[in-house]
Amino acid sequence: MEPVIWLGVIGAAALIAFFFLIFLVKQYKRCPSNRILVIYGKVGSERASKCLHGGGAFVIPLIQDYEYLSLEPLVIEIPLEGALSLNNIRVNVPSTFTVGISTDPVLMNNAAERLLTLSDTAIRDQAQDIILGQLRLVIATLSIEEINKDREKFMTLINENVADEINKVGLVLINVNIRDITDESGYISAIGKRAAAEAINRAKVEVAQQEREGAIGEAEAVRQQEVRVSEENAKTEEGRKQAEKTQRLALATFEAEAVTGEVESRRNQEIATAERKAETSVAAKNAEKIERVEIAKAESIARQGENASAAEIADSDARLAEIRAETKRRSDVAAADASRAILEMERKEELARLAKDVIAPEEIRKQQIEIAAEATAEKSRREAAGEADAIIARYNAEAEGVRNVLKAKADGYRELLAACAENPQIAPTLLLIEQLPELVKEQVKAISNLKIDKITVWDGGRGESGRGSTSDFLSGLIGSLPPMHELAQQAGIELPGVLGKIGSSSTAVEAKPLADPDPVLDED
Repeated sequence: MEPVIWLGVIGAAALIAFFFLIFLVKQYKRCPSNRILVIYGKVGSERASKCLHGGGAFVIPLIQDYEYLSLEPLVIEIPLEGALSLNNIRVNVPSTFTVGISTDPVLMNNAAERLLTLSDTAIRDQAQDIILGQLRLVIATLSIEEINKDREKFMTLINENVADEINKVGLVLINVNIRDITDESGYISAIGKRAAAEAINRAKVEVAQQEREGAIGEAEAVRQQEVRVSEENAKTEEGRKQAEKTQRLALATFEAEAVTGEVESRRNQEIATAERKAETSVAAKNAEKIERVEIAKAESIARQGENASAAEIADSDARLAEIRAETKRRSDVAAADASRAILEMERKEELARLAKDVIAPEEIRKQQIEIAAEATAEKSRREAAGEADAIIARYNAEAEGVRNVLKAKADGYRELLAACAENPQIAPTLLLIEQLPELVKEQVKAISNLKIDKITVWDGGRGESGRGSTSDFLSGLIGSLPPMHELAQQAGIELPGVLGKIGSSSTAVEAKPLADPDPVLDED
């Protein structure tokens, strides 16, 4: 029994060892090339995790565990809009950033500490927030001209700032793609149009310059052709004149030789004939004279040929100079035309710039002034129309009130006349009595403005009527007011008979002398 027991124990131990070996093999974790193996738990002093890229490591059960971080790139869309640049112009910079977890040991530890359990969406959101903030910061340090023109500087600043920030969470910047740069005010578009216009103008100037050089080259070739043709024609004419001269000289030589032979034979004949010695001598002299004359004629003819040839050469030179002058004139005209075309293009460019920088703002300011003036005028017109309507309404109301008053008076007058039907003269009397207070008030106004500093009365005592002179003076002053009958007559009203009538003649009042011849001064 003992061997069997020992065999059972050995078999159980072997089985346990086999399972333990399988467990140990499973605890050895290999890291693929597109992942990072993060072993966390108790991995060493002052370390939160151990990161491996490639290879493998043994994960101790119970005290260690592991996770993988993917190295696959994350494409992040950045729809940046309204970012404020250095010169306070808001720009739109839609872009695409490609990031991924770095394999640098320090950055791998950062990723293990901050991104280990996050999903790809969470990692993308976190990176997007960081990139948006840094991208706005970079745009705020650059003017819109630098963003639009110096793209290399823009991309360098983006790579530096964004890379530094995303490295803190273990990410690395792989690629940046700026799709477009626009602004809300249209400034970048205007810069592009200006650059296009400048390029078109430069192209036009270069075309004009090339056309000018082509015209100059063509004129130069024509001039050289005409000069060569003139030279060849001059050489041909010179050869022809030289041949004529040679021919004339040969003929003269032949004639001279013939004459010489003839003279020699005559001289021999004269020598042979002694008797004709004198004649031979004369003949010899004549022969010499003829020879000299003929030689002089030949020389004259040759000289004339030379002179004619020289004259033709001078004429050819003059024509050549004329051709050269005409060619130079054409060249100068072509150069002047090209310069004028360039100046015309520069003038058009300057006018376009002036229209954009000066005339357009002035037109906008003018339209603004016109709109403000029209608004003010419309406001004034509406206020005037409202005031006119109010005045018309007030006048209509006043007219309606006067009409009602007159209507009421007319009704009253009719009732008054109806009441006085038996004695119509009573109606004017009643109306006059009604107006007497106003009439008296107006009469009092006639003397109300008179300034009387003092009144001096010379009173000698009692008068004949028993009253004092002062009382007589006052009653005379009151009597000086217009009588009622005269006032009614001035108003065109006839008073009733009960008040009396005015006679045809006025009664004169005789002044009485003072009782006391020695007056006494009384001042009041």
